[in-house]
Amino acid sequence: MNITKENIDKLNAIIKIDIAEKDYKEKVDTILQDYRKKSNIPGFRKGQVPMGMIKKQYSKSVMVDEINKLLQETLNKYLTEEKLDILGNPLPKYNDDFSWDSKDFTFEFELGLAPEFKIDLQKKAITHYKITADKKMLEEQVVNIQERYGKMKAVDVIAKTSNVTGTFTNEEKAIDKKSTFKFEKIKGKSQQKELLGKKVGDVVELDTKKLFEDDHFMQNILGVSHEDAHGLDIKVTFTIDDITETELAELNQELFDKMFEKDEVKSKKDMIAKLNEDAEKQFEQQADQQLLNAVTESLIANTKFDLPAEFLQKWMTATGENPLTPTQAKEQYAEAEKGLRYQLIEGKIAKENNLQVTFEELNAYAKEFIKGQMAQYGNMNPSEEELNGIAQRVLSNQEEAKRLQDQLVSQKLLTFYKENVKLKEKKITFDKFVKEVYK
Repeated sequence: MNITKENIDKLNAIIKIDIAEKDYKEKVDTILQDYRKKSNIPGFRKGQVPMGMIKKQYSKSVMVDEINKLLQETLNKYLTEEKLDILGNPLPKYNDDFSWDSKDFTFEFELGLAPEFKIDLQKKAITHYKITADKKMLEEQVVNIQERYGKMKAVDVIAKTSNVTGTFTNEEKAIDKKSTFKFEKIKGKSQQKELLGKKVGDVVELDTKKLFEDDHFMQNILGVSHEDAHGLDIKVTFTIDDITETELAELNQELFDKMFEKDEVKSKKDMIAKLNEDAEKQFEQQADQQLLNAVTESLIANTKFDLPAEFLQKWMTATGENPLTPTQAKEQYAEAEKGLRYQLIEGKIAKENNLQVTFEELNAYAKEFIKGQMAQYGNMNPSEEELNGIAQRVLSNQEEAKRLQDQLVSQKLLTFYKENVKLKEKKITFDKFVKEVYK
């Protein structure tokens, strides 16, 4: 048996494997002898079937199976020993003149080779946001808490501070939905005017166009589909069933102890400081995710290299669940190319900086994740034996293991980027962060 590699260019190669009869004959003969021993054919005693009959019936199929096994083993061994960094999997190169009636065979496989490239982490400074909670946001949080722990009381007429319950109907769109909403959620001034001062039992007609601040909110309130909610412009009849207002809970020690550890917060000032601390922890996670996204985009944009596009399109066509036309393969490749480029960049960074995840690290990370989940349900001190058992079950699920591994890799990359990428810090309120980043 002989195996050779011919480089077409820096990104494409052909592997040629020559298999002679001597490479597979002994194995095929052994299998056929075993078939003969086990064959039970009428007219012959078991094990006494003529070998010629066995060969005629089974020889070619056994030979094909053994050659295919030999091919796979040889190819995998060669790729490993030569340390070839390939993209996708080798693709058989078909020969119209090929025939299984021969004794010696030649097989060719196309390879897509991973490109060589350099990564410049200092190309351009990337904004690292430090998100802060402004006074308005914190005051709104305080009021929300007071509302959550407050008492509901019935009122006679709708005011700007009211909670309104009623039934929306529209025959054309088959709307018949009872919902509750805060009056402040009403957007249009004409709609507000229609409702202000109304009493239980009153019926009003409202226009859905810009009825609420958010179309997704209106989707839930009216019980319509996501598609219908966007740009919905119809008249709905609204029958008022109930009007209430929330009597805000007092900011006292009883409320503070419900929200936080006992005696941890003793005044509104303490409460705002604690809310600010909790908010900035959450904001830090969002800022970190945005930084990770920004570095990813920068690396993709600034790390230039070619890919074996034609091979990869052919590979996608050959390995997809459904057959693809050349045009479809090209379109699918265009959608996947950006992700593939980052996989190569991420892999190179991880390899060169020893950021790969070991099983020990993944197991420890899984146990910390499980501890956090258990703490939410009141189990603050699970035993090591209990954690090990749950972690083992979680990591035996390939999807769960992959999800946790991806999270851990992201953490390692984030730490690495913070230490090695040129960053410029920018302090910003949450509202401005959302407008600036997500526009």
